[in-house]
Amino acid sequence: MAQEGTTEERNLYTIRIFKERLIKTIQVASLLDYMPRLPAELRETLRHPTMTNIGAARMLIDHLLDGPREVNWCEDFLSALRQSENSQAALYVRQEDIPSPQQEAKVDCCEDLLQVLFPSLLEKLEPKEIASRCRSKKLCSQEDYEVICNSPSSLAGNRELLSRITKKKDWFPVLVSVLHELGNMELIEVLTGMTYEKYIAGVEEERKSQEKTAEYKKSPPDDEGGPSAESRDVTSDSRQHGFSYSDGSTMPADCNDKCEPVDKRKIQDDSLDVTADSSVLDVSSAESSVLSDLDVSLPELNLSHSSQNGVKDSDSDVETSDDVSSVPKITLRDYQMEVAEPALKGENVIICLPTGSGKTRVAVYITKQHLDKRKQQKRLAKVIVLVNKVPLVDQHYRSEFNPLLRPRYKVIKISGDSQLKISFTREVQNNDVIICTAQILENFLNRKKDEEDRVRLSDFSLLIIDECHHTQKEAVYNNIMMRYIRQKRMNERNLKMQDDAAVVELPQVLGLTASPGVGEAKDVKKAEQHILRICANLDSKIKVVQKNISQLGNQVKLPSNKVEISEDNKKNPFGDELKKMMTDIETYADLSTTSEHGSQSYEQWVIQTEKTAVKEAVREGKRKQHICAVHLKKYNDALQISDTIRMSDALIHLEKFYSDERKKLSERDIDRGPEEINETDYFLINLFDDHKENLTHLAAKEEYENEKLAKLRKTIMEEFTRNDKARGIIFTKTRQSAAALCQWINDNEKFKEVDIRAHYLIGAGNNSEFTAMTQNEQKKVIDKFKNGDLNLLVATSVAEEGLDIPECNIVIIYGRITNEIAMVQARGRARAENSKLVVVASNSSGAAERHSVNQFREDLMHKAIQKVQQMAPKDFAAKIREFQIQNLNEQKQKKMKKLRKVYQENPSMVNFLCRKCQKKVFSGSNIRVIENMHHVIADPKFKQYFKEGENKTLQEKKLYENQTNIEITCRDCGRGTGGITE
Repeated sequence: MAQEGTTEERNLYTIRIFKERLIKTIQVASLLDYMPRLPAELRETLRHPTMTNIGAARMLIDHLLDGPREVNWCEDFLSALRQSENSQAALYVRQEDIPSPQQEAKVDCCEDLLQVLFPSLLEKLEPKEIASRCRSKKLCSQEDYEVICNSPSSLAGNRELLSRITKKKDWFPVLVSVLHELGNMELIEVLTGMTYEKYIAGVEEERKSQEKTAEYKKSPPDDEGGPSAESRDVTSDSRQHGFSYSDGSTMPADCNDKCEPVDKRKIQDDSLDVTADSSVLDVSSAESSVLSDLDVSLPELNLSHSSQNGVKDSDSDVETSDDVSSVPKITLRDYQMEVAEPALKGENVIICLPTGSGKTRVAVYITKQHLDKRKQQKRLAKVIVLVNKVPLVDQHYRSEFNPLLRPRYKVIKISGDSQLKISFTREVQNNDVIICTAQILENFLNRKKDEEDRVRLSDFSLLIIDECHHTQKEAVYNNIMMRYIRQKRMNERNLKMQDDAAVVELPQVLGLTASPGVGEAKDVKKAEQHILRICANLDSKIKVVQKNISQLGNQVKLPSNKVEISEDNKKNPFGDELKKMMTDIETYADLSTTSEHGSQSYEQWVIQTEKTAVKEAVREGKRKQHICAVHLKKYNDALQISDTIRMSDALIHLEKFYSDERKKLSERDIDRGPEEINETDYFLINLFDDHKENLTHLAAKEEYENEKLAKLRKTIMEEFTRNDKARGIIFTKTRQSAAALCQWINDNEKFKEVDIRAHYLIGAGNNSEFTAMTQNEQKKVIDKFKNGDLNLLVATSVAEEGLDIPECNIVIIYGRITNEIAMVQARGRARAENSKLVVVASNSSGAAERHSVNQFREDLMHKAIQKVQQMAPKDFAAKIREFQIQNLNEQKQKKMKKLRKVYQENPSMVNFLCRKCQKKVFSGSNIRVIENMHHVIADPKFKQYFKEGENKTLQEKKLYENQTNIEITCRDCGRGTGGITE
């Protein structure tokens, strides 16, 4: 029989043998988060509110046994069990340290005891405190902890606590230990039937007994009291025919999990006959037919851990390793290996691969090879993975780096919402791979040199930058890399001066991107310059697939493009009414502009007007223009909303704003000032109230509704009617429009008929007036989209890049004007077979034209990258060096300009010292400027810092007749500081 077939049957046999145990110990809700390849219908059924955990577990196991199964299904299942911290279930699937029947019986008794004592336990346990301690002892996962702590009552929290911890490995002694730490001795005696001291003594005695058993298994010579050769042969045979338990006992291969352990001394040679007093239970007919169904003999089903090592599926990306730690072995496709080659040689490189082609998998492979090689060489081996969005930290950790690198290497994730950011320096020291947001690293790099918790780039041997096209201008990625380039230049100078000791070893750099873009380039030459600047910023060459382009094409299917253009409404009375009100406000505030109401240019004008007016309000006591500019901004927002969504949404936006304004006026405090200050507020509120009724009337007229919505409705209905398993994403401009579009979809009965289930997905930052989503809320929405609870997302740019969102059948860009990078990122979401990218825009928006320009720029980008790759190494290095020196000079000038501005605003920050004794003489605040050119010190106290004397130099040159023969010197050290004039 083929090795692969044997492995498949062995895995199925394991699941069948321990089916009931797996059903009992699996926590399905957390497990499903790590099994994205399960069919969507099954995931939806398993997550249904009416489904119990036992029922869901049974259905999941039946699916694995009955099929159809994906390639590497067992490895995926085992990995999911580990990542979801279903530790007890993982033991059975892994076929390692399997509890013996006696141990299982003890655990069952403990669990039964909990059920009996449950009512009294509920009164005595504090769920949050116990969950916290259990979390620190790894008995609770983070999800367990959050569910327990967020339970509506202590009663519900205790139910969750006890139901979840009993599914973990060695849960009972850990629970007893936690109770002891909390001083709950009475409860320990209730659970164990003895004092804590006696319980610990019993546990220690059992441990020593197991150690003796393990020592016995080593089979010393017969004359030392060990087992005979015959016994050793029998033991070997029994292991070949069945499982080996953690306590040394064995179970026949055809026996279910309720069997008692077999006495090895009663097994006869090659037979499985057991004496009557061995207490082996009969096997049910269903389970006894397992071997006949498999059509293999027992010796072929050697289930020891070593027999699993090194098994590979030729079509797989991940195989089991021959290492005893069971670290998965990663294999790359040819096109992935092609772009990885420079990095594997230790070179700095930017890997440019389309979304969905496995960039992160390549990075993990390079990380593993890097760590393996450096460890063997006994050199620093530490990798830091930088991301630009908090959700990507957890995604990279959970989906790729942690499952593929542990347990050989320690992997940790740190983000802004993690407590570990405080101890970042220590975590860097204690782990091999650190996944974090770039800002955290930047913060610790900026620490002062004498601070103990400062981090240096030299602390790492490999620096991975995800979405590295953001390494530009003032972005945090670029700040980190500018530090890198400055140190590189210092190293070059030190080497020239033969000061090898001063050379600082810098990490290798690996950049990942789907599209570096071309900036504002309009031709290939300018696009080439843009690519070279990105390479210079990352001190790296760039690599795209060239040899294996056909394989990449087969892996990444490009969606078809379609543009839906709507005609602008000739009549828009709702918008005309808003524009009339805006004109009235401008007239009242004596403001004028040439920009069209509702346009982007008008928005920029009104924001600048508001900034200028607020300064004048502070300086001159003027408030009218400032407050009117704020209201004009709201009206302009309303015009844009009505142009994007519904008129009613725009009206709701204004009603909410003016409701808040009325509330502020009613809560006016005594410091607000005289009544006339509120004249502008009352004018603006009354203006809206006077027009509100007419606006409400106009907003209800469907004939004036936004034409783009009709195009969007048609596009969505076509896809979801054609494909009942479709899923899609709508990209829109603002958070407000995302939420409003989602509401419009959910309110539409036609969408409900084709089973469209939509939710919005927006950013977590607080840089918008519209309420942001938390990281946890984002994760929940994405998880629901993955498992099929949702099939349509309405998202802002937050979903364009990086986030682990399943392949979609349709991606719609709705009313957004994007660049070529955003277009490539959005298109990368449409990865399903025969998928579509649809642009929906109005005739006058320019979005359709911009989409065409983006396609042109994408072509420019590919041509430019090809040209850069074909450059002679010497020419490439010279160009990179030129850009780096230019960047360093620009940064230096910006820094000086910034400092100059700071010093001008606060001259006292500048101190003038005596050049010899370094004593402070005066500060910038003492200097006065006369006629914009003469700088003098008018402070009388200045005299105490100097003394006057004759100018000997003038005397020697006999020039004192024409000049004042006086010299001023430092009073302390006597160094001359210049002359004085009278």
